[in-house]
Amino acid sequence: MPTDPAADLPRDTRSLCEYLVRGLVDDPDSVEVVEERREGAPVLVVHVAPDDRGKVIGRQGRVVRALRSVVRAGGIRSGGVTHVEIDG
Repeated sequence: MPTDPAADLPRDTRSLCEYLVRGLVDDPDSVEVVEERREGAPVLVVHVAPDDRGKVIGRQGRVVRALRSVVRAGGIRSGGVTHVEIDG
């Protein structure tokens, strides 16, 4: 019986963000995503190794902008807007 490839995909915005960031960095074990609430809105704070911070931000912030767009779209499915901050 074939397995469903969607079964391994993240189901919430925090897991989605962590999954995407782990694929970008050299040290995926150092990635930590913490969910906080600020002014009533959920904020995902992404902690990465200092050497990986540039990889997550990207040139002129392109990578982090794309990450925020994907996480925002995933958050809309769960009923709200989620913000992403990078903390190195």
